Amino acid sequence: MENLSWKTFIKASICLFGLWLATTYWHTAVQLALTSVRAASPLLIGLIIAYIVNLLMSFYERQSYFQKLKFSTRRALCMTLAMISFVAIVAGIFYLVIPELTLCLKLLFAEIPGFIDQLLKDPNIRNLLPTDITNDLAGLDWNGFLNKLMPVLSSGLGTIGSLVSSIFSTTVTLLVSLIFSIYLLLSKETLQAQSDRLLKVYTNSKFYLRFKEILGIFDDCFRKYLVGQCTEAVILGALCALGMMIFKFPYAVMIGTLIGFTALIPVAGAYIGAAVGAIMILTVSPVQSLLFLVFIVVLQQIEGNLIYPKVVGSSLGLPALWVLAAVTIGGGVMGIPGMLLGVPISAALYRLIKQDVIKKETLKNS
Repeated sequence: MENLSWKTFIKASICLFGLWLATTYWHTAVQLALTSVRAASPLLIGLIIAYIVNLLMSFYERQSYFQKLKFSTRRALCMTLAMISFVAIVAGIFYLVIPELTLCLKLLFAEIPGFIDQLLKDPNIRNLLPTDITNDLAGLDWNGFLNKLMPVLSSGLGTIGSLVSSIFSTTVTLLVSLIFSIYLLLSKETLQAQSDRLLKVYTNSKFYLRFKEILGIFDDCFRKYLVGQCTEAVILGALCALGMMIFKFPYAVMIGTLIGFTALIPVAGAYIGAAVGAIMILTVSPVQSLLFLVFIVVLQQIEGNLIYPKVVGSSLGLPALWVLAAVTIGGGVMGIPGMLLGVPISAALYRLIKQDVIKKETLKNS
């Protein structure tokens, strides 16, 4: 009893001291944490790359042809194929979407003056707007305005492009990230065994089993989410592109790729892709833009009721209400990355809480 009281006193003192440090030196602690994250960013990027590539590598390793090879040969070959596949997918999306999107924005701005002039010629539209606004719009030098605006947009796009390019072309960060991810993939069994050994030595068996259970649930949710969402996005993008070709909509391949890419974002992704696609088609024909929206609504109904339940189904076990909440909160905190991470994290927490509630109810009723 005395030992237990002494241990409890030490733990409480450490917690109080840590709380005092956190409140007194909060800004210093935050800056230290941010500096540590920036310093470890190559390792974090490598960890993310390794986790995603591992899904592809595991898929290749399960194929019967690779099963006949030696373990070391199979691991090296499958990892190389997975890396090539990952880079090809990312590069293909950027190659198909970004150039066409830039061209479409230029076409959209070029069509704005004529489109507004047609609207102002309609007496019904003119009657809805105040006289001073219609006079200002009618007398506006659109060509001069757009000529001044385009360099600003081009500069902004150039800045974004250079920022993205500089991030991914930083030699040291990329090299360290790739080396770290390759090391993780080549020796993942060894690292897992070492981690299990450390946990068993420095923690009790109850904590070890619970930690492994929680880690397994998070891994299962992330794995099912990534595989399911990517498969569903490819199917949806392919169906969108095929349908647009059949109905002879413009930018079929590019918009299909965009719809598939944005479909990775739950709930909001499909609406984002549909809105951007409609704006692009608007530069060609307003009627086709409206018909495209009708086509997307029908396609989303088919996808939501037939394709998604078969491909992803209820594997995550997260109700639609909490999916929407996870996307909203995650997007508000971290933007698009928050939308992508919010759903699997929420699904894992939901499953853990559900298990704990069932366990406590069982103990209470027994």
